[in-house]
Amino acid sequence: MKLIDVLRKECVAVNVQLSDKAGTLQEIARLAKKCSVLDSASEQEILLGLKARESLGSTGVGKGIAIPHCRLKSVKEFVVGIMVVPSGVDFDCPDGEKVRLIVFIVAPEVVSNQHVRLLSVISQTLLVPKALDRILASQTPEEVYDSFLKDKDVEINGVQRVPKSLIHVFIQNEDVFRDIIQVLAGIESSSLVVVGAENAGVYLSKMPLFASFWSDKPSDFSRIIIAVVDKNLTNETLRRIESVAGDLNKNVGVMVAVQEVFYLAGSLDT
Repeated sequence: MKLIDVLRKECVAVNVQLSDKAGTLQEIARLAKKCSVLDSASEQEILLGLKARESLGSTGVGKGIAIPHCRLKSVKEFVVGIMVVPSGVDFDCPDGEKVRLIVFIVAPEVVSNQHVRLLSVISQTLLVPKALDRILASQTPEEVYDSFLKDKDVEINGVQRVPKSLIHVFIQNEDVFRDIIQVLAGIESSSLVVVGAENAGVYLSKMPLFASFWSDKPSDFSRIIIAVVDKNLTNETLRRIESVAGDLNKNVGVMVAVQEVFYLAGSLDT
């Protein structure tokens, strides 16, 4: 899927006059419904989806740009549209500027990775020097469409991604730390970073209320190993950690937390 595949010509409008954010969302829903891809979604459903997203925080990104978007269960394909608002409209942007260019997305609920990638591609497109001025200077929907698609061949899907797990290993024993990091470095397709930390006792022992709990200076060794591994290797990774640290449910000094990765891009050097 490329940008040209999801930007719908019938959802591009110029010289739009808008008075406030509420009216803007209503106009987006009306314009989006011009696309037959959204036949299964009502204008009201789209509007409610947009409002729900805005309730989490404004999608106004600043510099006169907003990228309102929503995900709906009834939608099977992406719909991207554009509105040019010459006089601007208040959209609760972080920089306080009025929005003059609105690029909106109505997306399927189940393809989060593509949605994130699409948001990124749109943002990057608008950050190209003079891209915003070029689009705003367009006089017709056709000109806006062509100006926006200067990077029409950018791939939205990206590389097919393997499901990943994010593993945090909290360690308070320096000897065990060395062994565990060696074990994790041997896991296929893993990426590792180590974060320095301090045990809470280091701080609590300095507070008069808690000072009596420590007769000696508390250990100040603490590290967090953050590892990204293929999801199908999660159990094997935990097994290897326990082969070094012992039963995690019985020992003190090592704690492991595992999360499923929602989105992952990029790579790290070891």
